[in-house]
Amino acid sequence: MGRLEAYDKTLDYSYAPGIFPATECLKNAPGRCLRLLLSSQSERSEGAARLREAAAAAGIRAEIADRALERISKKENCFAAMVYRKEEGVFEEGAPHVVLHHPSDSGNMGTILRTALGFGLTNIAIIRPAVDSDDPRVTRASMGAAFSLHVRHFDTFEAYRSEFPQRQLFPFMLTGAVPLEEAVRRVSGPFSLVFGNEASGLPDEFAGYGISTLIPHSGRIDSLNLAIAAGIGMYAFTRGESAARIAAGPKEEIK
Repeated sequence: MGRLEAYDKTLDYSYAPGIFPATECLKNAPGRCLRLLLSSQSERSEGAARLREAAAAAGIRAEIADRALERISKKENCFAAMVYRKEEGVFEEGAPHVVLHHPSDSGNMGTILRTALGFGLTNIAIIRPAVDSDDPRVTRASMGAAFSLHVRHFDTFEAYRSEFPQRQLFPFMLTGAVPLEEAVRRVSGPFSLVFGNEASGLPDEFAGYGISTLIPHSGRIDSLNLAIAAGIGMYAFTRGESAARIAAGPKEEIK
């Protein structure tokens, strides 16, 4: 590839800034890795040295690129970044989905991706308009978790529902009809947890989609942060019987 440009969502490649995210990219998505960028100060970092060795073993070109790293990370202490090719994920049949409807904050997006991986929910649907999931800020916030997930984008929620019409939907809403604990008990097959925008939540019509779910909290706050709400919801739905289905894998889940 030629000269690297400052990141823009129209590019067909992006950057995983930071030694750990870059390492996760190389470990979990080696076929997407294009080039390793290193700081001239990286020689004092054991992690950077290991990353360089792993890149060499994988046939990935490494180069000193201080200015490029400053543009990418907006920080002076970024020792490494992996240049990687963007790619739409492929969902596993029958596995649970996390659906993010119009998310707008890169930090929240990265945190949700990392949390989803931690709870074994690896299929992520993002409904546009949304923050760019390949933005280096998202990748860094996720600590490279995105490279172990199947992330897909849909132009509308209707397009998502059209492709997956038989799924049990659990939209999380402040006006949810069913408390979280009860909603978990109603899981009866492949399910999707649906979360709305940070500021506006889900539109009112989502109350009619599946089982609208409420996370009870005190009246001293108006709502929970999106990443916190998503984390609570994902934790609840991956305990007990739901956890057993996820651990067994998609093939077991659809029997």
